[in-house]
Amino acid sequence: MKDRGFTTAFTVDQTPQEVFAAINNVRGWWTGKPGAEGSTDKLDDEFTYRYDDVHYSKQKVTELVPGKKVVWRIVDARLSFTKDQTEWKGTEVIFEIAKKGGRTEVCFTHAGLVPAFECFDACSNAWGSYVNNSLFSLITRGPRVERRMNGQSFAAAFTVDQTPEEVIAAVTNVRGWWSEEIEGSTDTRGDEFTYHYEDVHRCKMRVTELIPGKKVVWLVLDNYFNFTRDKSEWKGTEITFEVSHKGGKTELRFTHLGLVPEYECFDVCSNAWGSYIKGSLRSLITTGKGKPNQKKG
Repeated sequence: MKDRGFTTAFTVDQTPQEVFAAINNVRGWWTGKPGAEGSTDKLDDEFTYRYDDVHYSKQKVTELVPGKKVVWRIVDARLSFTKDQTEWKGTEVIFEIAKKGGRTEVCFTHAGLVPAFECFDACSNAWGSYVNNSLFSLITRGPRVERRMNGQSFAAAFTVDQTPEEVIAAVTNVRGWWSEEIEGSTDTRGDEFTYHYEDVHRCKMRVTELIPGKKVVWLVLDNYFNFTRDKSEWKGTEITFEVSHKGGKTELRFTHLGLVPEYECFDVCSNAWGSYIKGSLRSLITTGKGKPNQKKG
């Protein structure tokens, strides 16, 4: 249907029933207390969402088909940053769950959130992050995702003379600083690409956020290590590149959200990231030539 609204989708290994349960655990992926008030997991339940003074909405659960579908109707809304502060009112938020190729597909649609809305860019970006990052992580990793926010994730930063736009361009040139054997597109929101290093490490990334001159976010969709007991340790974590002006220069701050000291791979992975970010990526930005893994053959 033309202009049905914002939509996004992903697939997971979990069952439709597990996906359904995670969606209804709204406080587990959208907002916790006091941001959400009311029940969220039964037909006709009503609950409210609130983010500071920026966004308030009230949802009613109008359809609930276990393992298949969840629908919320927005019965009230206030956005502080739009002329029509009730743009969401009367729209519907829909989660459709289906088996697909031996996996479970989650299709999210905010029916009525259309490009004509003043809030469309901000709201579609926010939904993309909540659904593809937070909900995906809750489904695939469970409550362990909470430790992503404990402040212990690996981070690195440096400053350069180049512009923020030049820095982000280098970040998205992943073959130029990480590995020449990257497969897939890396420079547009929604792109998916894979990285592998011999038989040691394979991972699949999705570009979930890309703001020119400001920010890039990757979600780790899948991961394999041959040297850890939990071979999927990175799965569901986020890799962020944040760019800002600092003292007349440009600062790049890299964070691997979820790469925490409790992980068996932490020492190896943090050392590797430190070399790629402060060595290869910085070199690509400042000299035009990075030090990525070389393509073999």
